[in-house]
Amino acid sequence: MRFRSIKTRWLFIGVGVVLTLTLLAVVAFSFSVHGYYYSSMRASLESKAKTASEFFTSYVSRTYAEYYQSAHQYTQEFEDRDVLELQFLNTSGRVEISSYGISADPVPNTSDVQEALQTGEISYWCGKRNTTGERIMAVSAPLLYSDGSVVGVMRYITSTHLLDRQIRISSGVAACVGLAVTLLVLLSNLYFIRTIIDPIRSLTGVARRIAEGSYGIQLEKKYDDEIGELIDTINEMSEKISRADKMQTEFVSSVSHELRTPLTAIKGWSETLAYDETIQGDSRRGLEIISGETARLTKMVEELLEFTRLQDGRFTLSMETIDLRAVLEDSLATYAELFRRAGIMLEYRPPREAVLPVVGDAQRLKQVFLNLLDNASKYGRDSKRIDVSLSRGLGSVIVSFRDYGPGIPPNELPHVKERFYKGSSRERGSGIGLAVCDEIVTRHKGTLTLSNASGGGLLVSVRIPLRP
Repeated sequence: MRFRSIKTRWLFIGVGVVLTLTLLAVVAFSFSVHGYYYSSMRASLESKAKTASEFFTSYVSRTYAEYYQSAHQYTQEFEDRDVLELQFLNTSGRVEISSYGISADPVPNTSDVQEALQTGEISYWCGKRNTTGERIMAVSAPLLYSDGSVVGVMRYITSTHLLDRQIRISSGVAACVGLAVTLLVLLSNLYFIRTIIDPIRSLTGVARRIAEGSYGIQLEKKYDDEIGELIDTINEMSEKISRADKMQTEFVSSVSHELRTPLTAIKGWSETLAYDETIQGDSRRGLEIISGETARLTKMVEELLEFTRLQDGRFTLSMETIDLRAVLEDSLATYAELFRRAGIMLEYRPPREAVLPVVGDAQRLKQVFLNLLDNASKYGRDSKRIDVSLSRGLGSVIVSFRDYGPGIPPNELPHVKERFYKGSSRERGSGIGLAVCDEIVTRHKGTLTLSNASGGGLLVSVRIPLRP
């Protein structure tokens, strides 16, 4: 049996064991009480029967008439008639005299009577009367002539009703005590488990937030035990990760700023030299490579700077009511000539109905669209086709970009928006472009989703809520 929580496992094992032991203890106690009370009553009756039979035998002569007369007189003087029934039986096992006048069972035919007559020893029996069904305890003692022969049997009978009632009461009290002990154990276990489960749940939440990037958060320490030591360790880890992340962000920001100046100079000189018609052949080809690589590095530096702004909180949006269709079509116009030269067919499907305005930052959303167009052209490879559409959804506007490349392996789809994630792609890039785009869309209270399109290629959808 598998349990999905420490609490369930603890309660099942701890309380289950206590409950089982308590139940066994109650059962054992009940049997012990039963044995004790019945043994005590039996011993009392046997002692009384032995004393009375010895006393009575001394008055019995060799005639049955004298025996009967003595038994009748002894019965009349019997003092315990309120709690005991005294019987005198003949050698045939029939009741001749009873302290109750008329016996409820004139011929008992029970083992105690038969054994007393046959063995001459005091015997015991417990069971139900044949006539009334009442549960009784009986002790039979043989009465002897002076020559040792059996003249009859003296029999003490008592009802076990009060005795059974006392046993039930004692067992009930034991069961209540056992239940109280179990409840006490359960409550104490619940309290103890809470002191473990609650900190673990807090630790789980903090660990999840650290995994999601909330470095430096601290958890309150409540106990100076193993859990407290674990909390100290996680707090220390969180603080160290925060410092390391801050150093990384500062380093990336510093390097990015340092790279911008020489890249700008290289780009400027490459563009200037491109106007020199005397540069031909391999030299011009090399100049074009320098210009292209400089543009790529400049774009990477800009992405790194955007990333550092996201990390240190300098990333801001200028929110206003905008026409998202105009922003998208402006982005398409920016890349139209570049796609034409590269032989990429850009198919744009405008909405069939008017698109309501949204609240957003036009420049940041254009940045998202340009990045997605760039990715579509890069990862679409030889398909040379990109589909773009704009449509209205339920309370939102949806912009979709589709390429016809190989798509993304299903196991990599959940991670492609993570920063610096490259996956199995061989395309060059920083691995943070989609992370920045996702952050921009999220801050617009929208969603950016990626999925492999039916028939091949990647489908990227940007959903921005309509203005309320």
